[in-house]
Amino acid sequence: MCGIAGIFSPRRPPERAELDAMIGTLSHRGPDGRGTWVDGPVGLAHARLAIIDLEGGAQPMGSADGRVQLVFNGEIFNYIELREELRRAGHRFTTDSDTEVLLHAYQAWGDDFLSRLNGQFALGLWDGPRQRLLLARDGVGIRPLFWTRVGHRLAFASEAKALFALPEVPRGLDPAGLAATFGWWAPLAPHSAFEGVHCLPPGHCLVVDAQGEALTRWWDWDFPVTDPFAAVDEDALADELHALLVDAVRLQLRADVPVGAYLSGGLDSSILTSIIRRHTDTPLRSFSLTFDDAEFDESEHQQAMVRHLDTQHSSIGCGRHHIAAAFARTVWHAETPLVRTAPTPMLRLADSVRAAGYKVVLTGEGADEVFGGYDLFKEAKIRRFVARLPDSPRRARVVERLYPWLARSPGGSNALSQRFFTDSTVPGDDAVFAHQTRLSTTRRAWAFFTPKQQQALARHDPAAQLRARLPEGFSQWLPMARDQYVEAHTLMSGYLLAAQGDRMAMAASIEGRYPFLDPRVMAFASRLPPRLKMRGLCEKLLLREAFAHELPPQIGRRTKQPYRSPDSASFFDAGKPLPWVAELLSEASVRDAGLFDAPAVARLSAKCAAGRAIGFADNMAFVGVLSTMLLHQQFVRPATTVLEPA
Repeated sequence: MCGIAGIFSPRRPPERAELDAMIGTLSHRGPDGRGTWVDGPVGLAHARLAIIDLEGGAQPMGSADGRVQLVFNGEIFNYIELREELRRAGHRFTTDSDTEVLLHAYQAWGDDFLSRLNGQFALGLWDGPRQRLLLARDGVGIRPLFWTRVGHRLAFASEAKALFALPEVPRGLDPAGLAATFGWWAPLAPHSAFEGVHCLPPGHCLVVDAQGEALTRWWDWDFPVTDPFAAVDEDALADELHALLVDAVRLQLRADVPVGAYLSGGLDSSILTSIIRRHTDTPLRSFSLTFDDAEFDESEHQQAMVRHLDTQHSSIGCGRHHIAAAFARTVWHAETPLVRTAPTPMLRLADSVRAAGYKVVLTGEGADEVFGGYDLFKEAKIRRFVARLPDSPRRARVVERLYPWLARSPGGSNALSQRFFTDSTVPGDDAVFAHQTRLSTTRRAWAFFTPKQQQALARHDPAAQLRARLPEGFSQWLPMARDQYVEAHTLMSGYLLAAQGDRMAMAASIEGRYPFLDPRVMAFASRLPPRLKMRGLCEKLLLREAFAHELPPQIGRRTKQPYRSPDSASFFDAGKPLPWVAELLSEASVRDAGLFDAPAVARLSAKCAAGRAIGFADNMAFVGVLSTMLLHQQFVRPATTVLEPA
């Protein structure tokens, strides 16, 4: 894992000092080394977190003939197999790094080399003879890459803060990015939170040369059109899934440094730790979060797995005061407004991993999107069931089975559940059908923006942004496949893998790896009939069956509990906002920023202070306002490059 940056500037060649300034903002991503390379119209820079080939993997790295130069952030897990294939074709290697494999792969296969990679990456590659810059990002968007153009210069970097190291790059919040965030929880690529700063979409590459830019998609998650009732051999599929995941974990354990694992106590992380313990020679070292609030704490289940696997384990507690203390740092690293505080405990967890001497951890993120584990998929299934059979006597019993982890839920009262599962503003075959509750709940925060800002947001409807990005043939997929695709291209890529994933881990110089997002596992899951993902309201059915014999029953049968943390309550004490919160949300500060309506924010703050915040909507609105104000303070107002908050 690393941080990368670069400039393409045919009319005014980049200067080494510019690249040094850019990469200097990314030292948290790469504390183990730094390098720059400049030649004519292009300059590349790299901050290294050394994980593979500690001695020989320094970057920027050039091909043997010097014709191609590369900066690369991430890991290529099948680099050993690719290197052997290239050796058989006559290529010679001087290092053991996956970076050198990428250089040879490009020279052998051109841009098609991307489709051969099993990894998580963002890269910038300069082809000297063709005077051509290639920017590329992994298929699901695990590693970030941003770019901006000012005049005839194009700059790119792992994080936006590196672009802001260039004085000519303007700073402002992007209405399209804000509109998507207060809907989907994150901007939808190619938008970012900042105006003029583009996020390279997952599975895309950008080719830049003297003629301009060309953006193309090299990979996307596809679902075959199949008969959902076709006969299948369930036992054979479970065995195949087991073997695939074991091999995915085996590949992702490749490193020249120790590798640990997050253990949440849920099904997904328990499967990964079990694979490490039972199917590899890697010593199992696990890390987990615990919470002071019982509503969020999963330590009972974590300890069950610790006893079951006899792992060397450590946990770190997180209370509301920890969240308040680290929230500004969280926003600085996330570089986007946040509507939940959940990334902050993940930052605290990453800090503890680094303190234990580890640089790499495996995490179970992605399993819910790939195998249909979220309550959102259950809700959509019930809504479609209700629409088909509105008078079914089974309806009330089905609703009651939802949300066992949440005391006040949509299934908690007949009247509320009636409205929740029957109200629909879009038809069942619409792309956002399963997500309309998330969109409407989060979008309530729009009411706290100024009228001028609300008008700007209204020009960028979050649902319309999503529909414009759907692939051809989407409407022919089965309903659950459509729901999975939308979830993967909104919450997963924009929030879970970004603000809550890469950014929080890399803030502590930690690399997270995601075996459930191995492209072979995703391709396998996309072919499964929906009944093998969810049977009744039992989620991730085949995944449970594949590893039932390796997990204790209380884990293997456990219903999904979403990872959550205390939200607005973290920022108040004894009915009053914390001093820094009061100052940031004061009438003068809010009016000066020009984003939010000061009286409306004051009423929301008073409501939260009094403990009268109503459900997710009020909590997300408050956290969203607070984080947006922090983002504006950290990035938009400063005239010089920002420094990380204490």
